[in-house]
Amino acid sequence: MLGFSSNLHYYICTKPVDIRNSFDGLAGIVRNFMQKNPITEGVFIFINKRRTHIKLLYWDEDGFVLYYKRLEQGVYQSNITVNAPSQELKREEVMMLLEGLSYQNMKKGKRFKIS
Repeated sequence: MLGFSSNLHYYICTKPVDIRNSFDGLAGIVRNFMQKNPITEGVFIFINKRRTHIKLLYWDEDGFVLYYKRLEQGVYQSNITVNAPSQELKREEVMMLLEGLSYQNMKKGKRFKIS
């Protein structure tokens, strides 16, 4: 089961994806476009061109897990800031994205962090 752990890495694909892709198609996009390994590198996030559908692909020890959500109103607020095949997101940003919130204008207060 996919749990949104802070120990995982989350990568959003910077180009819109044909949301009809399933496990193998999305894993191919991860390998060929995003230049990452879909089995070992984390959770991969894909949004369609109209930004109404989202899929998350994750390897769960013995197979792929696919999370799929379609919005009935509104669009996903993906604020991609890099000119690369993928952008890494924090767990909090993924949660906000799935809830339809924009994480671009949010400011996080100081927190203790182990170096």
